[in-house]
Amino acid sequence: MRKAQGLRTVLAALLLCGFFVVAPLYAGDDIKLSPAQAKAMGVVTAPLASSVATAGKGLPARVAIPNHQLHIVSAPLAGLVETLSVAPNQAVKKGQVLARLQSPGLVEIQRGFLQAATQAQLARDSLSRDEKLFQEGIIAESRYLAAKGRQAEAVAALSERRQALVLAGLSGAALQRLEKSHAMSGTIEITAPVNGVVLELMAVPGQRIEAATPLVKLAQIVPLWLEIQAPLAQIAGLKAGTAVSVPAYQASGKVTQIGRGVEEGSQTVAVRAEIRQGAENLRPGQFVEAVLVVDGNDKHWHVPNSALVRLRDQAYVFVQTATGFLAQSVKLGGETAESSVVSAEFKGDEHIAVRGTASLKAMWQGLAAGGE
Repeated sequence: MRKAQGLRTVLAALLLCGFFVVAPLYAGDDIKLSPAQAKAMGVVTAPLASSVATAGKGLPARVAIPNHQLHIVSAPLAGLVETLSVAPNQAVKKGQVLARLQSPGLVEIQRGFLQAATQAQLARDSLSRDEKLFQEGIIAESRYLAAKGRQAEAVAALSERRQALVLAGLSGAALQRLEKSHAMSGTIEITAPVNGVVLELMAVPGQRIEAATPLVKLAQIVPLWLEIQAPLAQIAGLKAGTAVSVPAYQASGKVTQIGRGVEEGSQTVAVRAEIRQGAENLRPGQFVEAVLVVDGNDKHWHVPNSALVRLRDQAYVFVQTATGFLAQSVKLGGETAESSVVSAEFKGDEHIAVRGTASLKAMWQGLAAGGE
């Protein structure tokens, strides 16, 4: 009963204002309405909120090291940790010695390499001799081909032994010295594979270890990842390449990935950014406040939920004009209990109706001409 009386009151106010709408209005049609008439209908306007220049100011974020920049340096062979030459948080250069091991297994591999080198040399000499004899017609071709096969096998075996030494940590210069001097050593020097920072020592001097035992955790700390928890209502307009800043540490970068899932408890979306500028000011594992800077050209705006009206599957707002109001279609982004983020072709200086939108919608749909 009260709802019916309320509807009669609204319609009566429309009739008293002298409006007789003879056909339904559509988006883009101007609803003629003076300021006095709008006030009588309870219509209240407010300036359109500024474009979402910073979505999620002060959003919580955690600094992390990209997975591909983490390196676990392991022991190539079983042995004894003789020394560790670095400490946690120490910066190291590629090729710098991190640790030294004593390994009997290295001596065995060196012996096998020297034996393979000797066999390869004998096979080369034998092939050279048989090639000459074959060319002079002294030996059969089968003997020459057999010598050629033995030489190929010997070269392959030598290559295998050489690769085993490389995997054990011997450099090219060390291999050359071994070939010339035949002086074997059981010491393995573990070197840094990249420039980086030591995060953790995973062994101690005097420890006996097996092959593949982790020794040093190393990381490249530029660039860094920023794992941001952005509220669902504030991710409208975010895309790969969106600028990110950490003002407190003069660091900045760009969004690289926006999560598809939503955390049920917090209703946030995981946003990952790559920080290059000022990354040295941040520390892995640190919690910071991040700002996501949305491109103003994307035309995203904050509007109160009371300003939105819906018709079928489309949302609209009523924009104030010189002669009344204009129904403007908008695309919804995120939504909270009080406001929503929408995208539309606004200039930015518009005023929109935030109260009395039900009356405007009634006029817009041509209900005012229907009386009771």
